[in-house]
Amino acid sequence: MSRATAEVQWLDEYEQVTWRTYLAATKAIGEAIDSQLQRDAAIPHTYYEILVRLSEAPEQMLRMSQLADICLASRSRLSHAVTRLEERGWVERRACPDDGRGMLAALTDAGMAALSNAAPGHVSAVRAQIFDRLNPEQIKQLREIGEAILGGPSPFSTLDGGIPA
Repeated sequence: MSRATAEVQWLDEYEQVTWRTYLAATKAIGEAIDSQLQRDAAIPHTYYEILVRLSEAPEQMLRMSQLADICLASRSRLSHAVTRLEERGWVERRACPDDGRGMLAALTDAGMAALSNAAPGHVSAVRAQIFDRLNPEQIKQLREIGEAILGGPSPFSTLDGGIPA
């Protein structure tokens, strides 16, 4: 046995089952959400997330590097996705006015319309896959677990830390 192997704190049976359950749950949710978006709106979840982030940004526009960071995507993966969204007329790339090297991704009116059309089905799928299956205490715990894993308060919250009563 190598020294590194001897120093590993292996998962006990409960932790192993918890880990595998977490993986199965996140995979099932991801596949269900992506399938719904593909079926009903003909877009993958990755593209939907880009449209959402742009719709929430000031002037519905973000630097490509910032958009990649927000979407937790590599620069090259995001660039490829934005190219596909440009082909659909949903996003435009624009030169950054204050930095000649930077590029902006801007949501178009057609992109906003596509997002508006896809959103109801997406929200229904998220609700069916997660929120309808959990009680309010479990929803609170799920958020707290996510924040613990991320290392701090949710970067997505606009609420005052408020968890609904």
